[in-house]
Amino acid sequence: MYDFLVVGAGLFGAVFANEMKERGFSVLVVEKEDHIGGHIYTERIEGIDVHVYGAHIFHTPKKEIWNYVNRFTEFNHYVNSPIANYKGKLYNLPFNMNTFHQMWGVRTPEEALAVIEEQRREIQSEPKNLEEQAISLVGRDIYEKLVKGYTEKQWGRDCKDLPSFIIKRLPVRLTYDNNYFNDPYQGVPKEGYSKLIERLLEGTEVRLNTDFLENRGELTELAHRIVYTGPIDAYFDFKLGPLAYRTLRFESEILDMPNYQGVAVMNYTDKETPFTRIIEHKHFNFGQQEKTIITREYPAEWKLGDEPYYPVNDAKNSKLYKEYEVMASLENGVIFGGRLGEYRYYDMWQAVERALFFSRYIAE
Repeated sequence: MYDFLVVGAGLFGAVFANEMKERGFSVLVVEKEDHIGGHIYTERIEGIDVHVYGAHIFHTPKKEIWNYVNRFTEFNHYVNSPIANYKGKLYNLPFNMNTFHQMWGVRTPEEALAVIEEQRREIQSEPKNLEEQAISLVGRDIYEKLVKGYTEKQWGRDCKDLPSFIIKRLPVRLTYDNNYFNDPYQGVPKEGYSKLIERLLEGTEVRLNTDFLENRGELTELAHRIVYTGPIDAYFDFKLGPLAYRTLRFESEILDMPNYQGVAVMNYTDKETPFTRIIEHKHFNFGQQEKTIITREYPAEWKLGDEPYYPVNDAKNSKLYKEYEVMASLENGVIFGGRLGEYRYYDMWQAVERALFFSRYIAE
């Protein structure tokens, strides 16, 4: 009999399993896929660590979290500086002085702010939808070229039909700084994320190709407590109805050239291009390989049976999640954690922090 059964070998599950193992508890991890790592799984192909489920850059404001992950693998000094491609014209992201110079020819923060302030005036009342919210924050030009098409592809809805709260803020950086994140700690594992998960799970029994929901009766008998990191609605057999998620589809190819686009992430912000971005994986680790691997990322509406990637936290789904949360609180001996278990859009550092919190709380 194990002390804990952890359902899911992603980042949350692996950190929790490691922490409990180090405290002397016995842990069994089950994973429905044929690999560990969840959505941060990387696979080495042609000497390149391919981010199989989309780009992942670890960043955190907290030194404790940075030090924790660096115990298990060494991170490089990669800084996320994506490029936006709007109908063949390139712009730096996030919105900064480089972007404003490329768009309007302005050179000083004062000139840039004057243009933005003038365009913001278009919205005089409380924004009623995402389009009005975005224009009220960054003006019409940036909205039309860098926000609208990308957002509509990402969510599968017109910006006029999306609630304003989806974009709480769009940072306007009045410096020539292309670093996407403000966090002081940032990088990508030199050996890929799979090595990080592998080391977190060293000494812990892991069963791959094992679907907890299909083998619930048998697996539940194996442990005193369960930590479940899958979709919370699926755990309850969608009793209250399914929550909404977005899913993704990836198309990858190996190219017989050393460098395809010169940047790890290029966003395609026009509506006509069917994919949202192209990832060139070697640039996450400053690769010098003779070949390169690119991945086109296509967002899609989730339906039952699809892989859920991130929750749609609108008012309707947040209300439904709260009802599932009440049901979860009545489940004896079961802890729900992670992005899908808690129906929250966690960054990687937040998943680590939550797993550390749960493990310390339980151990005490």
